[in-house]
Amino acid sequence: MLSIKSVLAKLFAKRIYKKVQKWANNPIETQNRVFQDLISEATNTQFGQDHDFVSINNYKDFVKRVPVRDYEALKPYVEKMVAGEEDILWKDKPIYFAKTSGTTSGSKYIPITKESMPSHVEAARNAILMYIHETGNSKFVNGKMIFLQGSPILNEQNGVQLGRLSGIVAHYVPKYLQKNRLPSWETNCIEDWETKVDAIVEETLPENMTIISGIPSWVQMYFEKLQQKTGKKVGDVFKNFNLFIFGGVNYEPYRAKFENLIGRKVDSIELYPASEGFFAFQDKQNENGMLLQLNSGIFYEFIKADAFFDENPKRITIAAVEVGVNYVMIISTNAGLWAYNIGDTVQFTSIKPFRVIVSGRIKHFISAFGEHVIGKEVEQAMQDATLNSNVRISEFTVAPQISPKEGLPYHEWFIEFENEPENLSALAKKIDESLQKQNSYYFDLIKGKVLQPLKITKVKKGGFQEYMKSVGKLGGQNKLPRLSNDRKLVASFPPIN
Repeated sequence: MLSIKSVLAKLFAKRIYKKVQKWANNPIETQNRVFQDLISEATNTQFGQDHDFVSINNYKDFVKRVPVRDYEALKPYVEKMVAGEEDILWKDKPIYFAKTSGTTSGSKYIPITKESMPSHVEAARNAILMYIHETGNSKFVNGKMIFLQGSPILNEQNGVQLGRLSGIVAHYVPKYLQKNRLPSWETNCIEDWETKVDAIVEETLPENMTIISGIPSWVQMYFEKLQQKTGKKVGDVFKNFNLFIFGGVNYEPYRAKFENLIGRKVDSIELYPASEGFFAFQDKQNENGMLLQLNSGIFYEFIKADAFFDENPKRITIAAVEVGVNYVMIISTNAGLWAYNIGDTVQFTSIKPFRVIVSGRIKHFISAFGEHVIGKEVEQAMQDATLNSNVRISEFTVAPQISPKEGLPYHEWFIEFENEPENLSALAKKIDESLQKQNSYYFDLIKGKVLQPLKITKVKKGGFQEYMKSVGKLGGQNKLPRLSNDRKLVASFPPIN
């Protein structure tokens, strides 16, 4: 028999489903309305005045007046906001800055406003409610839920709260979830990630955990510690655990290892959150891709990735996107980001409704020889090669080997195995074949004897965690780049077996 809480969750889920369907079925009108609202609200800001917002009547006007920018180009405006000035990128002051670690800019300060904050919370909530509506499964609302995230401790700078996005969002957990939510405030405030995970293990062991959420690589660490502590599979420790919520990276390379750690399959929901906005969530269990959030104060533009570095690449709206094309996603938001390049590349899996997958980062690719291999392709190749095998991967990254001691250059795959293959060369061959099928440039380079097939280098167990710790990026929202166009990352790895 369902509890009152489960019944209410189902009713709430039905209501939210109808609301989501309303804008998802009217995507162009929804985005047009968002666009007009953004321009209207920001006309009197400094950015609006600098870019003549008052004379912007349509998207063409916007493209003429507002160039695509990354954080570096927007930084002069952000610095004024950080210094405490009002009405710069958006009206009034932001209520938060989400502090992120940039690679070229040092720390980035991403504004969050009173208008943008609700969408960060509502999208995550709606993802769960859409799952309830689709599956009818609402029993888990009676159990405990854990969200592995950064510290909720915030600092203040010139009247604006400052912290990691996941720590900021921790202050907005709905009251009806607070009793069910773990870890405790005290544990969540622990800064050292390994100490924090140990404390989370102790707190969660006696509880009825039903939802576990976080970036897969760090949830994996939590699962491994649970197993070490109990000698049991996670699914036996938490018998009612049946929903894994994740974001930030593709789950597929981790799926086999997770199912082994859990001991059974569990449903999963993929989210696409970022400090700059909550862009998409998985709305169907059996559909590929995540529903693009078109009604959340974000106006989307897209530029084909292979033309992005041209002098004047064409910008398009959702009205002109195609399925399967690799796009750089550009956003304008009610947090005051304008024609902003977040650095992600996406592909549409559907345009009725608009669903996307994250295919990689525009700066994270390998094209040392003109092959332009992207993150999605290396992850798919790994998935293809390990399908229906007992090979399990903990983590991996790929870098070019331009100057080998002998023979032709090649792609070097650094892999940490949970369960190694009997024949490493056979696995390398399968990965290489999949990559050649997916990427015609790579195929041509192999066939033309410009490159030799890829080689695998084994990384010792725990090696990637050691690396992330050594660069101060262990845990939280930090992610290991799946591939890079040089050897800077792999050059600083710990000793390799």
